[in-house]
Amino acid sequence: MRAVIQRVSKASVTIEGTVKSQIQQGFLILLGICDDDSMEDVDWLVRKIANLRVFDDEKGVMNRSILDMNGEALVVSQFTLYASYKKGNRPSWFKAGSHEHSIPLYEAFCKTLSDQLEKPVGTGEFGANMQVELLNDGPVTICMDTKNKE
Repeated sequence: MRAVIQRVSKASVTIEGTVKSQIQQGFLILLGICDDDSMEDVDWLVRKIANLRVFDDEKGVMNRSILDMNGEALVVSQFTLYASYKKGNRPSWFKAGSHEHSIPLYEAFCKTLSDQLEKPVGTGEFGANMQVELLNDGPVTICMDTKNKE
């Protein structure tokens, strides 16, 4: 499971001209899932993201988590995080998980993160053409991969 976590002042997802989700201060999370991901990956990644200390404290030091800030989260499925670009110039996504495997894990990730934050998590729509807008705060962008936990 791969995630790109962006600290944002605000973010939104629009599908076919309609805003599906929007948040204020918190994280926009782009989430990629492969076929060998499991609930263990969901639990580890949610725990790391919820406790990631990248929000400023009163001294201006990145020392607070999204939990400390009572921040919001928006999670967007992003199969292209598993792009393979080794051959040629047109990427392939054979490493990305199948819909049958990925949708339940995406939903589990969103629910687990919502439980951690004790508030609803905004979502995109799995497989939809989405327009994602954000105001990256910092900018702060962190990449995580559950296959690289060390």
